[in-house]
Amino acid sequence: MFENATWTNVENNSSAPYINNALLPIASYCEQYYTPPGNHPSLPNYLWLEAGTNFGLQADVWPATNHFNSAKHLVTQLAQAGISWRAYEEDISGLNVPLEDTNNYGVRHDPFVYFDDVTGTNDPQNAYGIAHIRPYSEFAPDLTNNTVAQYNFITPNLIHDGHTAIAPDYNSLQQIDDWLASEIPKILQSAAYTNNGAIFITWDEGVYSSDGPIGLILLSPLALGGRFASSIPHTHSSTIRTLQEIFGVQPWLGNAADANDLAELFNVYGFASAIALPNHTLQLTVTGMTPGQTTIMETSTNLFDWVDLTTNLATTNQIVFIVQTTATNAARFYRCRQVR
Repeated sequence: MFENATWTNVENNSSAPYINNALLPIASYCEQYYTPPGNHPSLPNYLWLEAGTNFGLQADVWPATNHFNSAKHLVTQLAQAGISWRAYEEDISGLNVPLEDTNNYGVRHDPFVYFDDVTGTNDPQNAYGIAHIRPYSEFAPDLTNNTVAQYNFITPNLIHDGHTAIAPDYNSLQQIDDWLASEIPKILQSAAYTNNGAIFITWDEGVYSSDGPIGLILLSPLALGGRFASSIPHTHSSTIRTLQEIFGVQPWLGNAADANDLAELFNVYGFASAIALPNHTLQLTVTGMTPGQTTIMETSTNLFDWVDLTTNLATTNQIVFIVQTTATNAARFYRCRQVR
């Protein structure tokens, strides 16, 4: 999660070579992604990405001033469903729940500490909060050991997230880009990512507290990738809805109930048609394929034991298989998978 950038100032900007030359070519991204209308400054947007609402708050305050006795937010839904979560915050000690600014950690960029069921109502020694809100320095070892949670929220410090421009260049976008260039490769090489993980990169709001567009970048083995750019309007409500869909948790949180999701960024493929041909043959058409990848058609009679039928190399996003069936009336199932 980054700070205060308009997408038109990010895309094709020479201050962001890693974003433009390394990430976007392998990513799907949104060109019309906004904050919820008038939702400013920072904290209301961080809250929105956790709860689908700002709870009526339109200010940057510490938890001592405003905190919420509500279980209607994502990480509580995840915990109740047995899904692990963790927040990695740069520049915290990990010895207590970080309820105040410290070093270059800005508490207003850490939405979890505003919820009483995470902090034990502003208790700096709350064991649950300490266990789930960890120093970012622990993230790389956790990646290496494959002990990261199923849902991980990462907040760089105020310098690396682009909030505070520093000498010698005073270029906040370059600071973001340098941090991503240092950190993203670690994730891309991890089992957490290669086993169908996903990285969502976005900003809290546009420059000068504008609604945007602020952009959202998706990296995933399941993403369309290849610099796919969506022009469908989205907001942070779309992201929280997508996260709820990914993890299968309900009810919808706040404005996620009425939001569109980010499905067009993902490589959703399936059978477009099945046509019976003479001589016990079947023509199966699959769409949504990733060109250049090996595609395998499999069959099963019981949905447990699968046998490879045929293999093709997808040259477009659609591929046609001709398979031989049997003369019997036994049920037979088919599925298609791509090998990366």
